[in-house]
Amino acid sequence: MKASLASMTGFARAQGEAAGTAWIWELRSVNGRGLEVKLRLPGLDALEPGLREAAGKLLKRGNVSGTLTLRREAASGLTADKEALARVTELAIALADTIPGALPPRAELLLALPGVMRNLSSQDEPEDTQAAVQAAVQAGFAVALDGLVAARAAEGARLAGIVTGLLDEVAALHAAAMAEAATQPALHMARLREQLAEILGATPGLPEERIAQELALLATKSDVREELDRLAAHIAAARALLAEGAAIGRKFDFLVQEFNREANTLCSKSASLALTATGLQMKAAIEQLREQVANIE
Repeated sequence: MKASLASMTGFARAQGEAAGTAWIWELRSVNGRGLEVKLRLPGLDALEPGLREAAGKLLKRGNVSGTLTLRREAASGLTADKEALARVTELAIALADTIPGALPPRAELLLALPGVMRNLSSQDEPEDTQAAVQAAVQAGFAVALDGLVAARAAEGARLAGIVTGLLDEVAALHAAAMAEAATQPALHMARLREQLAEILGATPGLPEERIAQELALLATKSDVREELDRLAAHIAAARALLAEGAAIGRKFDFLVQEFNREANTLCSKSASLALTATGLQMKAAIEQLREQVANIE
């Protein structure tokens, strides 16, 4: 089965809950020269290498940013720092022993001392709870990643239609340029006669070999057949790339640069206003094509 065209632009979201922790994944991707994945993983940085590897298996290009949001149950509350509590208890008992008639230290007073109590964190959770949350986050990333791939594919299908339309427009303009170029020889001949008269007027007695060289040079400079032939080949190559589908962005981007080069040369060699106008329309269509191709993976 042929792989479909994909865009580098997309968004996906996935959410769920595991072991008292709610999680939300949001993935966004935009254009990029290569594949760059940036992840925000609060307290779960150890998962990053595996998640990056998973993204690399499904995505070839684009700047991808992933944000994980975690929300734990409010019941997590406070916990005693056992080491700090042991130290202050030992000090309090030792101090009470030095004071005749002093009462033993009270637990609630020891717990109220600074540094003894602290907020619970993910590190305080049982290992099986942490493992359950990590597994859910990894599975959620896979769901969000599949959603991002689907979003990029949907955008790619839309892009394929636009690019096909623009290629059809360039092909129609190419056909018009071919028809207009058929009138070029007569125009070139008239221009050559004028330029030859100028050369002979400026340099009387110019050798026939030199005249022939000048005529050949002027004819070569004004011939647009090569540009039109190359442009036809580029159009065919672009259609073949679209049929190929997957991961064609880099090749297509280079090909559009060649489109533009031929259109520029066509305009510079044109000997008629009609051909120049067609060349300018072609350049405008090629620029629109370039903007759309920049989104292809």
